[in-house]
Amino acid sequence: MNSKRSAAAAGQAWNIYSETLAPDAPGLADRVRAVPRMLKATLRGDYKGMSYKTLGLLALGLAYIVSPIDVVPEILVPFVGLADDTGVALWLAAVLVRSAGDYVSWERTGRPKVVIGDVVT
Repeated sequence: MNSKRSAAAAGQAWNIYSETLAPDAPGLADRVRAVPRMLKATLRGDYKGMSYKTLGLLALGLAYIVSPIDVVPEILVPFVGLADDTGVALWLAAVLVRSAGDYVSWERTGRPKVVIGDVVT
């Protein structure tokens, strides 16, 4: 992995971690424990903070990581092949950590039926 990519990966990992350190923000452990609840609430339609499109992209990202079929196979180009999987894994982690933080905040405010930014009709 070249130095620019490794610096970008390290920066993304730091952003994920530092988001959990804000004064009133949910901690990393709270967010990790909230992921299954968030996914269930999203699938039931109770939580509107995560779209089905985002859920689909997360599922595709997870399938890409565990799939033996890659854009850049590890067998042909080992370091680059691992770099693309690492990039997808970091993206998955970033989306889940941010979304879980929003979900925990949503739970703490009494589970309002409207999410900021939704159009109310």
